[in-house]
Amino acid sequence: MRPRDEPELLEELEPVESLDQSEPAPPIELEAPAPANAGTLKRIVKDLVSSYSLVPIPVAILDGSLSFLYMNQPFERLLESFHASGKPTLIGAIGRFLDQAHARDLYMAIKDPRRGYSWHGQIRLKAKDSSSVLAKTTIMPFRPDAASDGRPMAWVAFLDDVTEERNALIRGLFSSLLEASKLKDNDTGRHIERVNLYAERLAEALYESGQWPEVDVDFVENIGFLAAMHDVGKIGTPDDILNKKGPLDEFEWNIMKEHTINGAFILSSYPNPMAKQIAQSHHEWWNGTGYPYNLVGSMIPLPARIVALADVYDALRMRRSYKLPFDHARASLLIVADGGKHFDPDIVEVFKRIGHDFDAIFNDNVDA
Repeated sequence: MRPRDEPELLEELEPVESLDQSEPAPPIELEAPAPANAGTLKRIVKDLVSSYSLVPIPVAILDGSLSFLYMNQPFERLLESFHASGKPTLIGAIGRFLDQAHARDLYMAIKDPRRGYSWHGQIRLKAKDSSSVLAKTTIMPFRPDAASDGRPMAWVAFLDDVTEERNALIRGLFSSLLEASKLKDNDTGRHIERVNLYAERLAEALYESGQWPEVDVDFVENIGFLAAMHDVGKIGTPDDILNKKGPLDEFEWNIMKEHTINGAFILSSYPNPMAKQIAQSHHEWWNGTGYPYNLVGSMIPLPARIVALADVYDALRMRRSYKLPFDHARASLLIVADGGKHFDPDIVEVFKRIGHDFDAIFNDNVDA
C-alpha cells in the first residue's frame, strides 16, 4: 500500500525509470512556479546570479520544473565537455549519467519536505573522448518568505569535482602496495614502469583506431596506471621461488602461477575492475593454453590482453639471469609470430604499426 503522504510519486517517476542510459533523461514533471510569483522569481534569479557568476565551481539555478534559469561558465564548460549542453533541464543534461536508483532518489528527494526538498549524491559524468568526472552534487531549494505553501520556487545545483582528490587517495594506497611487492621481486629494474607505458601507448592506438568501443579516454588513463599492478600477487610468492637463479621445477612453477589468483584477490577491492582483470588474466593465452583458467580468445578481458603483450615484449628486451636481452627487431618478430597463439591477433596488428614506440619507451627507460 502506498503511504498516504507520497501520492502518485511512483507513477510520475515512470519516465525516469524507463530511461535508456544512452540517451538524456526526460525532464522531471515538477510544479512550475505560479504566475503570480513570476516577478519574485525574477528578482531571486537576479540576486543569485550576482552571487554565483564568480563562483569557481559549476553552479546552476533551476525553476520549479528543474529547467535552467541560469548556469555559470564552469557549469557550461562541464556540460560541453560531456556533450550535455543545450538541454533545457537539469535531468535532460545529466540524466544519462544516473542509474535508476539515483534518478529515483533525486526525484523523490526534491519533492519531499521531510528531506528539505534537497538532494545530495555523487554523479560520474562520462564521455568516450573525455576523462570522467566524479561530481559531488547538491541540489538545494531557495524558498522566499512570501511562498505561502513552503514549496520551493527555485533550486540551486552545485557540482563539485572531486575526481582528482579521490583518484589521488586510491592510487596512493595501491602505489604503496606496489612498492611493497617490488621489495619481493628485486630483479625487475624498471620493468613495471615500462609495462605501464607500453600498455598506455597500445591502448591509445586502439582508441585512435575506433574499432574497440570499450576503449575510451578513461580506459587509456586507467591502464596507464594499472598495468604496473599485473604482478602484485607475487607479494605472496615464496622468496626462494621468486628469486631462484635458473629454471623452476614443476612444483615451483605451479606455486609461481598462483600469483595471478593472489593478485586478483588483492586487487578485488580496487574500484575499477580493470585492476583485477589484469592481475588475474595477463598470463592467459589467446589459444586457451595459458593460466590460471585457460581462457580462450575474447573471453580474456581486453586490458589483460593488452598487458600480456606489453609484459612479454619487455621480458624479451630485458637481461635476466637465465637469458640475454633481445633487440627490438628480434623481440618484435617473436611477438608477431605469436599472434593468434599467445596474443590477440588484432592487437598484434596494432603493435606492428606502433612497435617503434615500444622501442623508444624501452630506450628512454632502460635499467641503470
